Amino acid sequence: MQAFLKGTSTPGTRPLKEKGAGTSGEKKQKSVPWVEKYRPKCMEEVAFQEEVVAVLKKTIEGADLPNLLFYGPPGTGKTSTILAAARELYGPELYRQRVLELNASDERGIQVVREKVKRFAQLTVAGHRTDGKPCPPFKIIILDEADSMTNAAQAALRRTMEKESRTTRFCLICNYVSRIIEPLTSRCSKFRFKPLANQVQEERLLEICYKENLKYSKEGIEALVKVSEGDLRKAITFLQSAARLNTDNEITESAVIEIAGVNALTVFHSTSVIVTCFMHCGTFEKLEIAVRNMVDEGYAATQIINQLHEAIIEEELNDKQKSAITEKMAVVDKCLVDGADEYLQMLSLCSVILQQATQSN
Repeated sequence: MQAFLKGTSTPGTRPLKEKGAGTSGEKKQKSVPWVEKYRPKCMEEVAFQEEVVAVLKKTIEGADLPNLLFYGPPGTGKTSTILAAARELYGPELYRQRVLELNASDERGIQVVREKVKRFAQLTVAGHRTDGKPCPPFKIIILDEADSMTNAAQAALRRTMEKESRTTRFCLICNYVSRIIEPLTSRCSKFRFKPLANQVQEERLLEICYKENLKYSKEGIEALVKVSEGDLRKAITFLQSAARLNTDNEITESAVIEIAGVNALTVFHSTSVIVTCFMHCGTFEKLEIAVRNMVDEGYAATQIINQLHEAIIEEELNDKQKSAITEKMAVVDKCLVDGADEYLQMLSLCSVILQQATQSN
């Protein structure tokens, strides 16, 4: 009996293990988010930031890298650029030893600066790579979302940047440069990252569609570009979600709208449901019904305001009327932040729009 069990177990278990290992490897490969899968590996792959890339290439060639401060909207390539530059500087072998990446929104206290950052900055390194290529004799500390750091932590970082300037370079990444204290900004070379142009986003999305063998429509890609508002990371995330939602069908405009959670008519036409109502009907009762329907559909009031702002700019109103409407938008947005009722605030805003539209007619 034991011999029989031995004989059946040995040939049968090995292929099963191999098969299991293979399937798990495939699953692991498939489960990588496309944002990470298609993150630029070198500086040539960074999209639409030609000035920043050109300056960084010159500094890397001379191996004289200053402290850096990258700022701009999210999803424009700030983190990807410095990671690609670090890979070119150190190569794959030394990259893990020479680069310390911290997300300052998670670890933003003064204790982190005193312990992790200071300890890593005090280490000295050699100026040679294993493949024989020249390597700068300094390390790089990347502080992502540095505008979330407390003022005390930023002040503690100031002295470390000066003291360890021989062995360490800092790269601060933030969305709002005004939240970085002046002593830090004066010690860094500042680079502003622009929102990506629509054509650049379309090219990158089409490239991903080709590599992933996705079916897509032209309207679907245009919708992705529109709802992402210059944020390529958001566009790629929506693309992956739409591909998972429609595995057999093509990625259409309606699929993108459903995933993004935006008001379809507001985004893809010059007038929204509300704008159409007050421009053509001009009665408060119908406007009230349109506002109630939009709120009941579950759209966020802040999302509607952002899209209404775009629609108002394109409307044929004079500057005085547009300024009155946008001023009311600012007041409503502040009230929503303070926790006011969405329906009442939207009705208040749309009443002002109705009033201004009636004057123009």
